[in-house]
Amino acid sequence: MKPFQLTPFVVFGLLVVQPLSAENWGSWRGPTQNGISNETDLPKSWSAESNVKWRSKLPGPAGATPVVWDDKIFLTSTSGTDLVLLCFGTDGKQRWSRLIGQGNKAARGDEGNSASPSPITDGVHVWAFIGTGKLVCYTVDGSLVWDADLQERYGKFDIAFGMSATPVLYQGRLFVQLIHGDGKPDTQEAMVVAVDASTGQPLWATERVTGASRENEHSYASPMLYDFGGVSYLITHGADYTVAYSLEDGKEKWRLGGLNPQGKSYHPTLRFVSSPAAADGIVVCPTAKNGPVFAIDASKTGDLTDSKAVLWVRDDNTPDVPSPIIHDDLVYLCRENGMLLVLDRKTGEQVYMERTHSHRHRASPVLADGHIYLTARDGKVTVVKTGREFKIVAQNDTEETTSASPVISNGVIYIRTFDALWAIE
Repeated sequence: MKPFQLTPFVVFGLLVVQPLSAENWGSWRGPTQNGISNETDLPKSWSAESNVKWRSKLPGPAGATPVVWDDKIFLTSTSGTDLVLLCFGTDGKQRWSRLIGQGNKAARGDEGNSASPSPITDGVHVWAFIGTGKLVCYTVDGSLVWDADLQERYGKFDIAFGMSATPVLYQGRLFVQLIHGDGKPDTQEAMVVAVDASTGQPLWATERVTGASRENEHSYASPMLYDFGGVSYLITHGADYTVAYSLEDGKEKWRLGGLNPQGKSYHPTLRFVSSPAAADGIVVCPTAKNGPVFAIDASKTGDLTDSKAVLWVRDDNTPDVPSPIIHDDLVYLCRENGMLLVLDRKTGEQVYMERTHSHRHRASPVLADGHIYLTARDGKVTVVKTGREFKIVAQNDTEETTSASPVISNGVIYIRTFDALWAIE
């Protein structure tokens, strides 16, 4: 489990985690990687005809969430069998398109494809990772800076429904979790890797050993950043464990087991899709398929399984795909069937569990201006007031299939459907 050093450590001045006052949305989970925006006076109600600033058609379907910086929007997409990185202006006009891969692979019908990971930007560069293993860096004006093939570098992926993890960008480094099946001669072990964001050169790679078997070796979650009170580390999620690593050298900081205990009751298909959520002092670790959700003390180290570091456990009625949100004294969990489960942050006790919209929910919720936006696959977005009392403020419908999370930037909500990019204002 010891990391091996590949090249000298390099740091330069990139930082995707912005102050709360920032209006840019540079990564999948937003300015502070927690699905929360600090903006106010946002639209709560819209339809396919009302409060739409513009709608721009896309070349193909994908679940990748857009990212926004100043007047530019970036997203990955399919275009037939091509995989492309697109740039739109905040006026809805496409500025450029770059081919970054070919050979798109659909997953479980329309559940996903090779353009599932979301891009990342710092306003100077934009990075994109796709299911083929290609990781690329462009300037925001569309000039290629570097590209790398992570399958060539670290071994072939063995994952049933495609590699879908979105990388984390922090202080000049990109971090990628490659959690997939192993045991085949030409397939690399599951790994966590760091690369220099300015050059694409490898910095470190750590084998991620857990003992998971069968479908559980495959993770569709994304790594997350813990960055509070001067403490920063990477949280990875999958293969029966949540494991945290040092950002500098890839050494393991802590691991949480018990998410799918080995033994007679071992669940053979408890693959993780929902990603963890972090707030000051706490990390919430979901599982899948109505399995448990764990909350841990984020300051602890070592093996946290069956320790006092576990603050609480929610045993059932939990999410399968959407990621949690932690805000004030509450934890918000959107189940795949549209049920919104709200728990007390300190105790894990249920505050309420209410139905929003009875349809598949694949997108992760976002929170802004005292409201949570919950997106269903059929295009309906339910707006729920935050707090301990359940109140639906509005239900909005673009009438287009979507699995991407909403994005908020400069007073506009951007929604990426399978057909188009929408700006709601």
